[in-house]
Amino acid sequence: QDYKQALKWYTKSAEQGLAQAQYSLAIMYDNGEGTPQDYVRAHMWYNLSAARGVADAAKYRDLLSQKMTSEDISKAQALAQECIKKKYKGC
Repeated sequence: QDYKQALKWYTKSAEQGLAQAQYSLAIMYDNGEGTPQDYVRAHMWYNLSAARGVADAAKYRDLLSQKMTSEDISKAQALAQECIKKKYKGC
């Protein structure tokens, strides 16, 4: 699989508000596939996709939260709010 290419296309789709693409991006950031591992960004995308109805997103966000500091979780939540304000562009 070409993770870098997948990351590019999921990002484009996620910025258009597609919840499943947002969830896929969360997984890629969570696992470091095609991008350096980034729990804050993964949490942000899990949170956004959970809010848009992706069934497993909240479960994986909560599991990821157990590996994160409360400061990083707060940062991820703030990024998610900012992302919503920007209508998912440049998140």
